[in-house]
Amino acid sequence: MASVSFAEYIWLDGAKPSAKLRSKTRVLRLEEGQVPGLNMFPEWGYDGSSTNQAEGNFSDLLLRPVNFVDDPIRGDGNFLVLCEVYTPEGVAHSTNTRAILRNVLDAGGAKHEPTVGFEQEYTLFSGNKPLAWPDNGEPNPQGPYYCGVGPKQIYGRELVEDHAELCAEAGLMLYGTNAEVMPGQWEFQIGYRGFEEDENDALNICDHHWIATWLLHRLSEEYELHVSYDNKPMRGDWNGAGCHTNLSTKEMRDPKIGKKTIDEAVEALSKKHDEHIAVYGADLDKRLTGDHETCSITEFRSGVSDRGSSIRIPMSVSQKGYGYIEDRRPGANSDPYVVTARLLDTILDLDEPSIESFTQAHLKKTSKK
Repeated sequence: MASVSFAEYIWLDGAKPSAKLRSKTRVLRLEEGQVPGLNMFPEWGYDGSSTNQAEGNFSDLLLRPVNFVDDPIRGDGNFLVLCEVYTPEGVAHSTNTRAILRNVLDAGGAKHEPTVGFEQEYTLFSGNKPLAWPDNGEPNPQGPYYCGVGPKQIYGRELVEDHAELCAEAGLMLYGTNAEVMPGQWEFQIGYRGFEEDENDALNICDHHWIATWLLHRLSEEYELHVSYDNKPMRGDWNGAGCHTNLSTKEMRDPKIGKKTIDEAVEALSKKHDEHIAVYGADLDKRLTGDHETCSITEFRSGVSDRGSSIRIPMSVSQKGYGYIEDRRPGANSDPYVVTARLLDTILDLDEPSIESFTQAHLKKTSKK
């Protein structure tokens, strides 16, 4: 006996300067005992002229399913389906940044077995101000809010807890959550957890990040709150919002050559600082000011346990001599596919054309400002 199943097709649009998530629902028939797989989700078309990805006189684009998880909102037998965007000719669309990371991995990145972790900060807004901010003026200065507890420090925990439960029910690699330094600001982490069942390849982790982001926005509808990924949601003496990116390769994780590999990676990153800044998020200059736990956008610096550096070497990594690095430059509105591709291309010296051309296009835009 067959049953009706709902599949929510999710993709990234062509919005500028930061892509946004879109989704629509496909009704499918799920046969009794059928084991879910990508082959059960057909390609599907949509109007690219309504998503900043095509002109109205030639607007059809294709959604090609590439990953899926259980839908924790609709329940058993329903799915969240992440898709890549293709042209009718079967070519990856220019806004398909997942294809860029795939190209980097296929060009030699995959053999280094990279894994990543993202610390995604965001700010909950009610109306035009962060949640629970006074109508006039500002709340007390930052200090007691980070990882705080109690009604005078914490705002929005109900949504955060619900989001964490949905991520867990969907089988996403949620690492943890915490309140951030500004009232109404939070963080969730997606990435390597050391769980045996996790698929820790970089592409899958980036997929999980975007699905978790979709779930957060979808849940915000129920709470009538806006989730802001702005790099500097509030001007003044407040931290911005970032997406600190932790990355390691099998060589970095090797006790014998880890330190040497990490040192070489930091050196390589220091030489391509501008190329990374160009693709690390919109309005990054408003966040990377040199204040509020950031390096200046024009400066590159690395350091052990230094949260003001561009690249932080965790204390535990320094003591052991192997592990991973944390890139603190990516902004909250950065694209994990692009950030990961740019990091791997630089560190592994791949010279992969797709990420280089993408970066050069963004460098040109930056130079015109």
